[in-house]
Amino acid sequence: MKKLFIETLGCAMNMRDSEHMIAELNRRDSYELTQAVDEADLIIINTCSVREKPVAKLFSEIGVFNKKKKEGAKIGVCGCTASHLGEEIIKRAPSVSFVLGARNVSKINEIIDKKHAVEVSTDYDESEYDFAEYRSNPYKALVNISIGCDKQCTFCIVPATRGEEVSIPSELLVREISKAVEGGAREVMLLGQNVNNYGRRFSADEESCNFTQLLQKVSRIEGLERIRFTSPHPLHMDDAFLEEFASNPKICKQIHIPLQSGSTEILKAMKRGYTQEWFLDRCARVRALVPEATISTDIIVGFPGESDADFEETMRVLEAVRFEQLFSFKYSPRPHTTAATHTNQVDPAVASERLSRLQARHTEILDEVMDAQLGRVHKVYFDELKPNGRIAGRSDDGKLVFAEGSESLLGKIVDVKITKTSRGALDGIVL
Repeated sequence: MKKLFIETLGCAMNMRDSEHMIAELNRRDSYELTQAVDEADLIIINTCSVREKPVAKLFSEIGVFNKKKKEGAKIGVCGCTASHLGEEIIKRAPSVSFVLGARNVSKINEIIDKKHAVEVSTDYDESEYDFAEYRSNPYKALVNISIGCDKQCTFCIVPATRGEEVSIPSELLVREISKAVEGGAREVMLLGQNVNNYGRRFSADEESCNFTQLLQKVSRIEGLERIRFTSPHPLHMDDAFLEEFASNPKICKQIHIPLQSGSTEILKAMKRGYTQEWFLDRCARVRALVPEATISTDIIVGFPGESDADFEETMRVLEAVRFEQLFSFKYSPRPHTTAATHTNQVDPAVASERLSRLQARHTEILDEVMDAQLGRVHKVYFDELKPNGRIAGRSDDGKLVFAEGSESLLGKIVDVKITKTSRGALDGIVL
């Protein structure tokens, strides 16, 4: 049996793409996953290009892996950075055997034996491809519901790396999720660049189905108990969607609403399509419908042209919503984006100071949120075994919870009383 080492950088969609690659490779040859690079017959780096740092890391990793790999082992570069750099990867790192773009995952067996093969078309359509089945965790399923992105956010490289947005037919999704449930999964995470834009475009004739209707279809799958999704776009958060989120008992009461900036002027420059007022209205609607729901977000500081006043508007939204989770970054110029060509770039030192201030205030909010969990009882779905007789899972509202327990609790939803809190996780006892 051959051995496969795979390193996945980036988002949950990349994680699902890695699972697809593992499944497709095993259609042809049997591979055993290994954590030791020097044992592997095939080394895959599944890349992210949303920010500059993972791209820089790629070539460093290639150099390290090339020194460690055994004779005859192949190195493949896949994913978003593969899509936008293509042949340049081979030129800069001739030790790479093949390059496979984020939109071409199903072709891995076609190119693996072609020296220096490059397959990175962003026009290729995999929306109806029947991938082989593999999941890294049998208790929960990651499921891509669309590929690509039609938005033109001025800071984002994704449309250039994943191509035009196409939705995967709902019957294929129901079939895929049903298989995962039969295999032991009681929770599904629906994935897309803008999941609530689902149904905008299908490759073939498909009965009209929007995201709210898809949620209803998925929730009818017998044996499935929890539905999560990421990431919705604030622009498409209509009342019907939010009411389904609130009223459907299978939908976990955790929602990620990417803000990016609290300044309406900066949002306009980003081409996000909504205002601060609309964002705050949608968050207020969530809080009104589901007071216990948690809201997470993404924020970019230092976007070109961001003034002190613009940043204060972001801080205003932070105070108003009090996000339970925050993913925040300094603006990073990316190729194939219009913002990278703007001449009003923000001084990196100023951006760093703003980021520090934003994160410091959010840390204070998070401490208050997590401290308030002490003594509460959460229904936790345990899906991971940890060392020293511990298990981990998540509450309905998305909080990471640890407890003492055995493998017998995996795949079960149980009551847990919180006995200890920290910023990143909760500890509790199973009741």
